Amino acid sequence: MTDHILITGGAGFIGSHIADAFLARGWRVSIIDNLSTGDRRNLDPRANFHEADLRDPETMRLLDELQPTVVCHQAAQVDVRTSVRDPATDAEINVIASLRLLQKAQECGVKRLLFASTGGAIYGEPQEVPQTESHPREPLSPYGCAKLAVEHYLHYYREVQGLPAVALRYANVYGPRQSAHGEAGVVAIFAARMLRGEGVTINGSGDQTRDYVFVGDVVRANLAAVDRELTGAYNVGTGIETSVNELHAMMAESLGTDVPPRHAPPKAGEQMRSVLDGSKLRTLAGLPDPVPLRDGLAQTLAWFLERT
Repeated sequence: MTDHILITGGAGFIGSHIADAFLARGWRVSIIDNLSTGDRRNLDPRANFHEADLRDPETMRLLDELQPTVVCHQAAQVDVRTSVRDPATDAEINVIASLRLLQKAQECGVKRLLFASTGGAIYGEPQEVPQTESHPREPLSPYGCAKLAVEHYLHYYREVQGLPAVALRYANVYGPRQSAHGEAGVVAIFAARMLRGEGVTINGSGDQTRDYVFVGDVVRANLAAVDRELTGAYNVGTGIETSVNELHAMMAESLGTDVPPRHAPPKAGEQMRSVLDGSKLRTLAGLPDPVPLRDGLAQTLAWFLERT
């Protein structure tokens, strides 16, 4: 029987790349996405697509029908600033809907569950860099609190209910298909504005740093979590800090633009530093070194250029 993976948020930026990878392996792929941020253009026609919202209890009946082997939970409210403005809605999406999914997965006998968690937002401001999986978890945003809460539920379902589950703590993911709409995805937002000949807005001084990890490395991490039957929590990052100012300069150079950025006041809930040590997963799974930022940006900007 062909292995069957259900990907929530599978029409989105990261989820659609994961779907493509499992389709390439010959897996049966089912997708649940409410298309609030996902895009039908990201869907491979070979995938079995269901437009549905995980907040709707009726959606859980799909798991009874589909009976997937693996569930890959990518669907989320991903904007830290939105979580600060409306923490209750963030929790409805990122905690309650996730909990319903975990319960149904356990009831349906799912063999493995992968959860898209977050590195920097869970750890808070670093006490040491790069941040390892053992770093204290002191989130500074409702988004980080929600992701950490789900990790605690994962532990319960794994240890008490017997559902093998792994949390992959992503750094700042970028790459082709990333949406330039909203406030999430600084690489996509910068790229879209620069290609229109517009200046970009940097919140705060621009000295805040992030760990930018290419989407292809995130896909490899998800594949490894299945192949190696991993449980627990693992960082998915490069271990390299890049400031927002440095990122802007690198992208401006690649696109040949000299429009200077504007600076706006810093946003509430935004950390100054975030950088993840992803060596534990790479060593355990034999993964290659992360894609260098310049190489990943070249692929990403080429994708944006094709669509202008």
